[in-house]
Amino acid sequence: MSTQAAFAFSTIPQFLSEPGAARQLGEHLRSRFPDARRALLVTDPGFLRTGLVEAPLASLQQSGIATSVYADVMADPPEAVVLAAVEAAQAHRADIIIGLGGGSSMDVAKLIAVLAGTPQALSGIYGIGNVQGRRLPLVQIPTTAGTGSEVTNIAIVTTGATTKMGVVAPQLYADFALLDAELTLGLPAMVTAATGIDAMVHAIEAYTSKHKKNPLSDMLAREALSLLSRNLILACEDGRNLAARQAMLLGAMLAGQAFANAPVAAVHALAYPIGGVFHVPHGLSNSLVLPHVLRFNAPAAAPLYAELAAVVVPDASGSVEARAEALTVAMQQIATLTGIQRNLQQVGIAESDLDRLADEAMLQTRLLGNNPREVTRADARAIYQAAL
Repeated sequence: MSTQAAFAFSTIPQFLSEPGAARQLGEHLRSRFPDARRALLVTDPGFLRTGLVEAPLASLQQSGIATSVYADVMADPPEAVVLAAVEAAQAHRADIIIGLGGGSSMDVAKLIAVLAGTPQALSGIYGIGNVQGRRLPLVQIPTTAGTGSEVTNIAIVTTGATTKMGVVAPQLYADFALLDAELTLGLPAMVTAATGIDAMVHAIEAYTSKHKKNPLSDMLAREALSLLSRNLILACEDGRNLAARQAMLLGAMLAGQAFANAPVAAVHALAYPIGGVFHVPHGLSNSLVLPHVLRFNAPAAAPLYAELAAVVVPDASGSVEARAEALTVAMQQIATLTGIQRNLQQVGIAESDLDRLADEAMLQTRLLGNNPREVTRADARAIYQAAL
């Protein structure tokens, strides 16, 4: 019997998965944060326009929590947005921060909670473990089933035209997350598809992560893939399917817990330049390179991919290699059925761009180090070529 390798696992202390729960947000916070009096609710203009902020906002006010809304978050938030949001929290004298939106809103909420109550500078907390001291209480409410940011301890900030920096620290884990699929009912099918595939990538990469793969992340990744693969097409075909939407939110959160502890790898490393240089949404960037990275990794990871094929395509049979390929084909079929873009040319990328993408991908050393197979620059370029 082989001995189990030592591992650590961290996640948030509490979450609630319940359709409609955001309408009672004030009551949920009152019971868990009895001292909270002044909240800053962080969201983006698009979500604000849906009107779905109104019910949770009213619930907060009725519970005696004076709430100010900061709604200027944009995708891939730049430093200026983070700093303006911190100022808004300080001006409101907020004592609790609520992220309500996609990954960008939740990332900004994490950084506000850290920076609003301390003299630390944003530039001083980039990297791993550079956050000092405590933060304000933090609640996260996702409105897309994708990033898993509600249960991860990382926030990404855009620092230049195409450059991003990450803040990774235990203080970025929220105190409480609330999963309410009613908040996701208005998501267009394309966004549902891209974010859902992003969550599936989190599960697949956590399961094959080279350095920190562990039994708990494995279990969460398998359950995440099961929920996501069974419900993604349903949620895309009928955006009002509340049961499918709630299953997607839970799947995305479980995948988030998995990859927060067994980090992602080459799919994300190659996706980041597509997003950074060509402003392709993160989930779609992942989806475009996913099958080609899976095939590249197969010589090193086929047994693990075969195990995941048993979850996504239960009737897959044959050799380990055949079942690993069945997983890749299944992920391509999911992309096809949802109707999202399938190759780089469809998002405006030409062969003349591939060298630049390969150069940028090789800068993602933190992620590439987790990949089950070593990726050279020539490998990266060949994967982009296959995705073209």
